[in-house]
Amino acid sequence: MAAVPSGLFAVYKAPGVAWNRVRDAVEARLLRELNAAPARPPRSRIRFLPAASAGPPGLVAVRVPVLAEHRLVRGPRFTQLKIGAGHRLDVKASGVFVLGVGHGNKLLSHLYSCHLSKVYTVRGQFGKATEDFSDTGKLIEKTTFDHITREKLERILAVIQGTNHKALLMHSHIDMKTQEAYELAVKGLIRPMGKSPPIITAIRCLQFALPEFQLEIHCLHETQQYLRKVVHEIGLELKSSAVCTQVRRTRDGVFTLDDALLRTQWNLQSIRSAILDCQLRVKTELEKTMGHWDGSVLQEMDAETAHTADS
Repeated sequence: MAAVPSGLFAVYKAPGVAWNRVRDAVEARLLRELNAAPARPPRSRIRFLPAASAGPPGLVAVRVPVLAEHRLVRGPRFTQLKIGAGHRLDVKASGVFVLGVGHGNKLLSHLYSCHLSKVYTVRGQFGKATEDFSDTGKLIEKTTFDHITREKLERILAVIQGTNHKALLMHSHIDMKTQEAYELAVKGLIRPMGKSPPIITAIRCLQFALPEFQLEIHCLHETQQYLRKVVHEIGLELKSSAVCTQVRRTRDGVFTLDDALLRTQWNLQSIRSAILDCQLRVKTELEKTMGHWDGSVLQEMDAETAHTADS
């Protein structure tokens, strides 16, 4: 009898697909495989039936199966799974999408409390502007871009990173002159531990070939539409215009593209393996970021790890 997996894993969400359809597809595949797995045979019970022999009438004890537990009578053993979604991606975006099943739903909320950064590669194109900042939106303006150089672009990126660094310190609510601030900085844990506007912690240019360019953006509390707006504003700062042609998440906390399961890998065995592969990293991050907790979360993770390994 197959056991329901429990933990966190990542899948790759393709552009043009809503995040909830991805989650529903994973759930449907898991339900199909769990219900197709060999089931425990029905229990049996003793019944006294009339003797079939030609001798004197009487009753004979016979062991018969409990038909109420037969698969054809009972129906599917699993009808739904609680699969939680991590940081969501809009329809146009693609990349790492974290899901939680079973105990993983609770871990998702703990990881939310860690406020881990995410990494995106963002492609842009100079020379036009649209209503929604994407290349598929309604065109509202065309501009020249021959005057733009990589050096000019990188100067704008440095200004963006400097401005956001000040916002990061402000929303972290930490006195930078204290020993606590120094220890957090050494561990790389200076980050807003509550609600804040979107914050870019690092931004750099990966490729530049006019009119196209590609950026790598590390950020917190962002939306994909916010990143498209950043591309638009970069175009304005360079006395031109720009649209975003791609937003792709390459890392979400401890999960990277290497951890993301492709559509062909959305099956029970691959998901179990993915959960086991990432459990240690998730536990380590929780210990580092939320070490002041009472340890009950980590004890639960240890119990789930042992249970998953046994199954």
